Amino acid sequence: MTSGMTVTSAPPPVVAAPGAAASGRRRRSAGWLAVVPLLVFVAIAFGVPALAMLNGAFTVKDPATGATSYTTANLTASLHGAYLTALLGSVKLSAVSAAIAMLLGLLLAQAVVVSRFRALREAVLTASGVLANFGGVPLAFAFVATLGNSGVLTTHLGLADAGWTLYSFWGLTLTYLYFLIPLMVLTITPALDGLRSQWREAARNNGATHAQYWRHVALPVLAPSLLGGLVLLFGSAFAAYATAAAMVGSSVPLVTLQIADAISGNVLVGQENVALALSLDMVLVAGLVMAVYLPLQRRSARWLA
Repeated sequence: MTSGMTVTSAPPPVVAAPGAAASGRRRRSAGWLAVVPLLVFVAIAFGVPALAMLNGAFTVKDPATGATSYTTANLTASLHGAYLTALLGSVKLSAVSAAIAMLLGLLLAQAVVVSRFRALREAVLTASGVLANFGGVPLAFAFVATLGNSGVLTTHLGLADAGWTLYSFWGLTLTYLYFLIPLMVLTITPALDGLRSQWREAARNNGATHAQYWRHVALPVLAPSLLGGLVLLFGSAFAAYATAAAMVGSSVPLVTLQIADAISGNVLVGQENVALALSLDMVLVAGLVMAVYLPLQRRSARWLA
């Protein structure tokens, strides 16, 4: 007995040719071979110093016998006294300068994005790319010559009479803003470009004001990028050394300056391993920063794609 139903047979499974599978494996193998030089370079340039730092941070040498032993005494010392003060000073300086740079960089980047002058946008972004990498001793000299005790602006504006001094916490914060604000502009501009004009038009059609659009639409979307930029700025300020060393010396306690003093023996002799422990503390802080930064970047990329 036959029925009126039409029976359709499933198409035969597609079986990849053995040659195609082998070709795919060869391409993957060739790709891995191309990465090997980079992996070797990373292992030598970063892996070997990291292992040396770990070994020294947990090693103590007996001055009498010269024998070495593994202990946590260096880490304990790095979290007490002047070392702890320097670590907290670096965290405070980095957090304050990063927060100010994030706000000012956002305002500057928004002004550039909404500007109708393409030349202005290109000039600001080009200058930001240059200034974000301008630091160290040249930056310190520029600020000393401009806002130091005998600087040009300090003399002409009488800033010294008003109590201004460059060689302080806020003076160093102002100096750090010189390269942190351009870095924030470079970081947040692509996110601002990703804000769709349809969102603004939809908010306006529903009766939202400009402030309400930013509060309920733009800022929630930009929040991952803003927090990611804040974390990036914090890491850049936290790792800075040459500018602070050339400008303020030891007048502002910073962990990078303490590491240099411990290695050179300016304060105490034989504190090289404590300096390595301080470096390990910095690596842990940087690791926490990256652990926060990477998920935020992935989330912002998903929103603004």
